[in-house]
Amino acid sequence: MMKTMKIIKTMIAQHRVARRCLSIGPVAAAYELKVDAGEVQRDEAQVALAAKLDALHESLASLPPVPVRTDYPTENSCTSRSPLLLVRSLASAQSFLRKKFHLWSFGPPPKGMYIHGPVGVGKSFLMDLFYASVNVPDDSCCNNDSHSHKHPKITKRRVHFHEFMLDVHHRIFVYKQKHPRGDAIPVVAQQLAQEAQLLCFDEFQVTDIADAMVLKRLFLLLLDWNVVMVATSNRRPDALYEGGINRSLFLPFIDILKHSTDIISMEDSREDYRLVNRAGGQSYFWSNKDVHGDNNTNNNMQAQLEEIFGGTASTTEAESIPVLFGRTVQVARYNDRCAWFDFSELCYQPLGAADYISLCRRFPVLIMDGVPQLDANYLNEARRFVTLIDACYESRTRLVLTAQVPLDELFVDFEAQVESSDGDEELIVNDKGGNSSSFATTMIRTKEGEYYEWSATGRIGVSLAQLSSANDLAFSFRRAASRLVEMGGKEWGRQ
Repeated sequence: MMKTMKIIKTMIAQHRVARRCLSIGPVAAAYELKVDAGEVQRDEAQVALAAKLDALHESLASLPPVPVRTDYPTENSCTSRSPLLLVRSLASAQSFLRKKFHLWSFGPPPKGMYIHGPVGVGKSFLMDLFYASVNVPDDSCCNNDSHSHKHPKITKRRVHFHEFMLDVHHRIFVYKQKHPRGDAIPVVAQQLAQEAQLLCFDEFQVTDIADAMVLKRLFLLLLDWNVVMVATSNRRPDALYEGGINRSLFLPFIDILKHSTDIISMEDSREDYRLVNRAGGQSYFWSNKDVHGDNNTNNNMQAQLEEIFGGTASTTEAESIPVLFGRTVQVARYNDRCAWFDFSELCYQPLGAADYISLCRRFPVLIMDGVPQLDANYLNEARRFVTLIDACYESRTRLVLTAQVPLDELFVDFEAQVESSDGDEELIVNDKGGNSSSFATTMIRTKEGEYYEWSATGRIGVSLAQLSSANDLAFSFRRAASRLVEMGGKEWGRQ
């Protein structure tokens, strides 16, 4: 009798889900299935975002195809007019192309979406549900014809923004090798548009001047080729590249972003769902070797790491992993599936996202020993470390760490502020304990064209850029801590 009642309750629940699917779009339907399965908690901000993503999904049915263009806009034409005039001229050009190529069944390209808010509130989760729903033969969970969105073939790409910009710079590099005097950006933009008409970016952020200078022209051209962008970010548009060097040259891109996407704020959502109901795996180990000389703990930790490493380390010389732009990164201790590093090997060296992405593509498991407590005294090292975490997270690479402190103490919160004295500006960084720290990160170019590494010693005119760099790292600390918790789950990783 009890078994019969359980079957009946299950059938009733399934019927309710089916009825609900009849009245909502594919993103909301996928979200409801996750809620009913107990995989996520219902959140009203997430429900609202799912509905907006469904509206965008519906509008993709009239997305015009990528036009074939040979009259590439020149760099001068993209810099001599205001962003608003450029957006309007793009609309006129698209209207002309629809008439010329008889594309009257298509409307103008829909606006994209820029979703910003704190870490762990579901931005990437909902974007991924949307991405999965696009161009699927039967989007509806209930096989209901009224909700089966029959799109034309829409090419799509989902990528971490760091990785996307690396790809862009590499394409520019390859083009310039063959055409030193040529204009690479229009060619690169058309390549990207032909490969993917829907671009979904995770962790949209701008911290590099090279990215800042490329983005305006690149995105104007992508709009011209009817590319739709959906992005998640921890920063609102007006805070992108805040305080960055030559930021005035970047501001037109922010105007373009505001006029080509719907800006969705999830700032009111404060629950970090990555921290909820996460089953602890064996990916983070810590031991303070100075406490009671606990050699047993350290020996046990090393034994567990050896078990995770598995197999025998290669006895041949270090492996050279190819990286973009013709570089390589060296791996001394490795086997077929795992590489083992000391923190200093990956974070004290001048490595970046390209290096870490290449390592993640080569190895499904990375072990890192000796991670220190990270505060503003480790600014360069901390930035590299959080970039490594992002690369592992995006590729579902298992990252196993040994540290000197528990995970909830690994990242030390800090605040950066500018103080003036005797006409000089100095950047002061205070950690949560209130102690002042000085550090060095940014290469600054003087009016004479010379470069030097700035430190908090009172350089005039550069403190704003340094302040932005420090604040961006504070954002990254919160995201990295949240992701490490999620990545410590028993099911995390790829085989």
